Amino acid sequence: MLDVCLLGTGGMMPLPRRWLTSCMMRYNGSSILIDCGEGTQIAMKEKGWSPKPIDIICFTHYHADHISGLPGLLLSMGNSERTEPVVMIGPKGLERVVGALRTIAPELPFEIRFIELTETFETIDFDGFRMEAFRVQHNMVCYAYNMLIDRAGRFDAERAKAQNIPLKLWSILQKGETVEDGGVTYTPDMVLGPARKGIKLTYCTDSRPTDAIAEHAAGADLFICEGMYGEPGMEEKAKEHKHMTFYEAAKLAKAAGVKELWLTHYSPSLLNPREYRDEVRKIFENTHTCKDGRSVDLVFEEA
Repeated sequence: MLDVCLLGTGGMMPLPRRWLTSCMMRYNGSSILIDCGEGTQIAMKEKGWSPKPIDIICFTHYHADHISGLPGLLLSMGNSERTEPVVMIGPKGLERVVGALRTIAPELPFEIRFIELTETFETIDFDGFRMEAFRVQHNMVCYAYNMLIDRAGRFDAERAKAQNIPLKLWSILQKGETVEDGGVTYTPDMVLGPARKGIKLTYCTDSRPTDAIAEHAAGADLFICEGMYGEPGMEEKAKEHKHMTFYEAAKLAKAAGVKELWLTHYSPSLLNPREYRDEVRKIFENTHTCKDGRSVDLVFEEA
């Protein structure tokens, strides 16, 4: 199960009931944060989640509304007596940007490990899941992210018995690992059926709609996408500032065949996003104009 919370839904500047951009996910004891705008810590507290177990922090780009909350967050993590390393992922220049922000958070009890993105598409593997980063189209280098949890095929005990595979090896093979015992090599395909559907989440902010976004978001269980403008007649402004309208995001969701679309990263002038929800649903029915704190548990589908 993947717990997802959209901590902040604002773009450019925070509002009294709308913090800046941030999304947090929890899976198998680890927490992953994408972007860390102003107010992220408060939104996290309102949700009842802790910054201490955050192992991975991804940044889409380095505009302030996506990273200005980082120094305070790092200090809170340090004050919670965290000592395990934190991995940070972001466009080239990440270490320099974080180093500058750490002028006000110079001493931390944990190591920061940097992964700087330079290619159009990159995959980073972690224990039990992987992150995909792909370039999008903003007025500075910007990436969107997929979080993918793969799921192996179902374990077939009868096949294992028929092949006289020792019982002590079953759990190893079930994890997808190859093992040798008594001079015999056993592989997962000997006992596992076809791979089952996993979980896929796509997160994209600050971009014009592109074919690459639809391609990489294809089949996502949840597509979190910026909708800077919902009001009619904002198309030219969206193009000028390299953002999306609600309707462009909905067309991407439809083209990608995702299950659900969450709109986020609203302009400060957009006071009531829900006002435009019904029009957007004419394009993609399962669209939600999100508020801070919207959450969901994404679970594996059972056959």
